Amino acid sequence: MRTVLVTGLGGAGRTVVAAATALAAARGGERTLFLSADPGEVLGAPVRGGVETPEPVADGLWAARIEPAADFRAEFLSLQERCGAALDLLGAARLEDEELTELPGSEEFALLRALAHAARGDWDRIVLDLPPLRRAIALLALPEQLRRYLRRLLPRERQAARALRPVLAQLAGVPMPAQRLYETAERWDAELAAVQAVVDHPATAVRLVAEPGPAAADALRSARLGLALQGPAPDMVVANRVLPAETPDAWLAGLIAQQHKHLAELRTEYGTVCELPHLGRDPRGLDDLALLAPSDDALLAPGPGWTVEDRRSEDGGADGGFIVWRLPLPGAVKEELTLVRRGGELLVTAGPFRRIAPLPAALRRCTVAGAGLVDGELTVRFAPDPGLWPLGR
Repeated sequence: MRTVLVTGLGGAGRTVVAAATALAAARGGERTLFLSADPGEVLGAPVRGGVETPEPVADGLWAARIEPAADFRAEFLSLQERCGAALDLLGAARLEDEELTELPGSEEFALLRALAHAARGDWDRIVLDLPPLRRAIALLALPEQLRRYLRRLLPRERQAARALRPVLAQLAGVPMPAQRLYETAERWDAELAAVQAVVDHPATAVRLVAEPGPAAADALRSARLGLALQGPAPDMVVANRVLPAETPDAWLAGLIAQQHKHLAELRTEYGTVCELPHLGRDPRGLDDLALLAPSDDALLAPGPGWTVEDRRSEDGGADGGFIVWRLPLPGAVKEELTLVRRGGELLVTAGPFRRIAPLPAALRRCTVAGAGLVDGELTVRFAPDPGLWPLGR
């Protein structure tokens, strides 16, 4: 199964490009599911089916509308039921379905749950319409971050003491935290792990959509850095609403010249760019989407991932060499880059983005010996700790 996550600048036509991508895959013979929180009528008619009951749109293509409000209410009521004993102990008045309204962040959680549910289906391709760039990058980082929080707040080793809680409750005279709290944490961790597995899968890619203009290059450059740190690498840059090359209209000619100048900048930076034409109208319906199908000829070459390189033998043997962790960070600036080692984790901050990355097993037995940033690649050097990694091994 291949998963395509479509994001881009606000107002650049992400939903249209996502729908066109899904239609092209379906017409290529793949069973395809198109997911969006706000598909509108881009497919020619409103999408009414949910994730559990997607609506057939064309041969090989199904679509589902993600409902953040309904998802929030269902999850909140489920959590309230699971934590009922603790709420009753506190004298809390439970909330009813009809008085619940979604909170900020509900859409992100609904999108993640929809992706996890869809990944369990029999699809050849899933196309997910993500929020704008910065929100999308934060969303892709969310599963790993939340799982880390759960491990810190409700560590698995403490769950072994669950059998003692009835005894402690009798001694204290009050109920102890319910077992359902840990069960809920385990359920959340399993759901987040399922989403993280989809995001981290080699067959998952991000497509970046922008309308060529002064803001596009800087925004995409920042997004590329964020994705290198937090999520899957982009497999395509889509320049949407490209105007025709020639026109007798002088005002429009100036706009076209500006577009093509920025298109040239994007080609210089990415090597290849998928250009989709401006239709002169808002795209609506399958016939319009067929005119906007992104071409696989514009796919970007896969970039290098995070790799560990053992250079001890090259640098003079086990007592004098290093193990190097290579982290590609295109667009990173040395002055905006910080590293902090904390136990078995490395805190990396690059510009506005931060990731707390678990160290590979071999590097947890090492000390940080230095780091450098050259041509968009961060290299962190580790020296084996003699107390944890005996010499000669």
